[in-house]
Amino acid sequence: MQTATLSEHYDCLAPDQSEIRLLAATERASTVHCTLPPGKTSLAVTHRTVEEIWFFIEGQGEVWRRQGARDEVTAVAPGVSLTIPTGVHFQFRNTGPSPLRFLCVTMPPWPGDDEAHRVPGHW
Repeated sequence: MQTATLSEHYDCLAPDQSEIRLLAATERASTVHCTLPPGKTSLAVTHRTVEEIWFFIEGQGEVWRRQGARDEVTAVAPGVSLTIPTGVHFQFRNTGPSPLRFLCVTMPPWPGDDEAHRVPGHW
């Protein structure tokens, strides 16, 4: 059993350059709190082996996802949830005046620095 408390300062930068605060993890999944400051756009990446579920809790933004011929941009705000399937190209940006924050569940747990690799971006 684990208990985690959200840190005031981020633990690391994600491969897409968003701020990551580590939360609880199990053998089958990990969770993080992600922040993208106002005016920022993430780098575009794809994951080799994991899939994710995101739940937005603060701010406004857009998430671009591409899977094969399917290409879409989704407006995000508190209460919106979306998935990042394995192999999907994605990028997100903060379009509001406050930080864009969301919870991210990764399955299986994040394996390390080689998991994500850069792809051509939408923005």
